[in-house]
Amino acid sequence: MLERMQILICGGTGCLSSHSKDIQKEFDRVLTEMGLHDEVKLVLTGCFGLCEKGPVVIVYPDETFYSHVQVADVAEICEEHVLKGRIVERLTVKDPIDKTKVKNFSELNFYAKQRRIALRNCGNINPSDIKEYIARDGYAALGKVLTSMTPVQVVEEVKKSGLRGRGGAGFPTGLKWEFASKSTDDIKYVICNADEGDPGAFMDRSVLEGDPHSVLEAMTICGYAIGAHQGYIYVRAEYPVAVERLNHAIRESHEMRLLGEDIFGSGFHFDIELRLGAGAFVCGEETALMASIEGQRGMPRLKPPFPAVKGLWGHPTNVNNVETFANVPVIFLKGADWFRGIGTEKSTGTKVFALGGKIANTGLVEVPMGTTLREVIFDIGGGIPNRRRFKAVQTGGPSGGCITEKNLDTPIDFDSMIAMGSMMGSGGMIVMDEDNCMVDVARFYLDFTVDESCGKCTPCREGTRRMLDILNKICAGKGTMEDLDTLESIGNMVKESSLCALGQSAPSPVLSTLKHFRDEYIAHVVDHVCPAGVCANLTNYVVTDHCIGCTKCAKNCPVGAITGSVKQRHFIDLTKCIRCGACKKACPVNAITSKPLPKEVQLNG
Repeated sequence: MLERMQILICGGTGCLSSHSKDIQKEFDRVLTEMGLHDEVKLVLTGCFGLCEKGPVVIVYPDETFYSHVQVADVAEICEEHVLKGRIVERLTVKDPIDKTKVKNFSELNFYAKQRRIALRNCGNINPSDIKEYIARDGYAALGKVLTSMTPVQVVEEVKKSGLRGRGGAGFPTGLKWEFASKSTDDIKYVICNADEGDPGAFMDRSVLEGDPHSVLEAMTICGYAIGAHQGYIYVRAEYPVAVERLNHAIRESHEMRLLGEDIFGSGFHFDIELRLGAGAFVCGEETALMASIEGQRGMPRLKPPFPAVKGLWGHPTNVNNVETFANVPVIFLKGADWFRGIGTEKSTGTKVFALGGKIANTGLVEVPMGTTLREVIFDIGGGIPNRRRFKAVQTGGPSGGCITEKNLDTPIDFDSMIAMGSMMGSGGMIVMDEDNCMVDVARFYLDFTVDESCGKCTPCREGTRRMLDILNKICAGKGTMEDLDTLESIGNMVKESSLCALGQSAPSPVLSTLKHFRDEYIAHVVDHVCPAGVCANLTNYVVTDHCIGCTKCAKNCPVGAITGSVKQRHFIDLTKCIRCGACKKACPVNAITSKPLPKEVQLNG
């Protein structure tokens, strides 16, 4: 029986943590009780992208977008929408940009400027059903490659597309494949780097969860191009949903003879296995990753020799990340010229970003290269919530830098991001507002880097720790102007002399904040105040005359330090205040500000 309706339920990690699996079970139960089970197809998909609105349910064929759906809402959706054809208005999403009610998810401004290539199937198919992937041209690219193209032609097509690695460095993918293909060793390997470890990054995880076959297909194409017969996906053990769906996809591909011996009757054989990482950030670096697969401690080695010459177990190896591979099948289906027509001359195609932080629309965004930061943050992301002002955006995670308002109209591409003192990275994009202390932001990222340093080289192991000590000193109100010079000097030393790219980029958050927000560092050192009111040792919270007496600050104070009557100005008892900042965040009219602490209070902590 052909279903008259489909209900797609987000099965990405974010929505699963908000009980979307229970929502699916409830739909199944209610539809069965109503006798409608055969008329409606339920699909647990990958991530739809608009994570802020989850759990998300989309009803087809009318594409009605329901947000923040709970188990208790299922019966009403089934009764009103499925049975009677009446949309449940209270669950439809209000566009966060123009504030109008919308019913169709394609009408949302969040999706209007996006162009989905790597994410093309995420949220559209059941990732656990290979037939749904095949129905959307899945494995057609592999069939074309194996039956009508030589390995040299495959490499040339990837080179012609201009695809560059989406894992951070942006190295030309076709050139990397060519290096590996020209190695004469009889044994070669293909590795998918799925060791996504940047704080706030979840692009690769979402592709693996929502479209695992796209990665398997691309790796097989790469294996044919370079002459490899074995592939490995190095994925974090902390990604249980991705691991489960990848294992299921590999089994399905074997059953349909799309992996293994004599694929498409071409005589070419290729297989893929998973290798689980223990969560070491440094294993995102390709030589450290290979060491981990080999059973050694994950630490980088000097290059050259590069992996294309001497990689896994000493054999030629090609390493690309998840997003890079996700683009490959489409290039062969639509052509390299089509792909080159998207983006810019030197940065072709699209880029996926995990948009987070102080932003209205947290979630996954895929835009053509050349889209400006302003478009991503304000047109797609919906801007800064709670009437706060934009301050900076951190791209590239711990390896990137902070970009300020003056550069918001810069097109996003590999070269322009580096020119601004940041980098594309794997695609994390953390937005900050006026309530973020940039010294504390630098300290956060450096604390992460110190904890994740493998310790192999002295500049990274000792240099980053010394930088963190100085930042802790500054945030405690005990820094000096000489400390700023020392911080900059050590940062440049670590950048120039560390062994691997992760160590070389570790000082970037510190150096970029010193460059663009030096006034905040000086305020901490000279004026003994944290302008954003984040560093507790340097913050005094004061209620200004703008207070409207809404009592929200008092209700959110964990220690009862705020008093005042309704519609009257409130007051903070500084002897009780623990300077947590909860009051400032709760105030709807920005009536709470931070002031310098008296020096005796600073010294006594």
